[in-house]
Amino acid sequence: MNKKSLLIVGALTLASFGVASAKTFDVILTAPAMAGDTELKPGDYTLKVNGSQATFTDQNTFKSFTVPVKVANGPAKFDHTMVETTNQNGMDNINSIDLAGSSTKLEFGQ
Repeated sequence: MNKKSLLIVGALTLASFGVASAKTFDVILTAPAMAGDTELKPGDYTLKVNGSQATFTDQNTFKSFTVPVKVANGPAKFDHTMVETTNQNGMDNINSIDLAGSSTKLEFGQ
């Protein structure tokens, strides 16, 4: 193997680590909730963040819902994934989600 081939293989290997390390987070909603303009039914969801988009995937139906988010940094790493909501007109609205193991906070617009 020449040096150029070795560099290409090394670059591809490092790039695959970025894809493989994309994190997902488990979110449980006990009541219907609005994430931005999207209504999510109660249930277990897998949450994945890609830039300024958050994708909720229902773990029972595998239906996905993508909503815009603002990614912010919290003051320290969060121990647990926590959903912060407010109730308006009988419907929970997701304000933010703290992501476990990171200082990342997702903020949702109304």
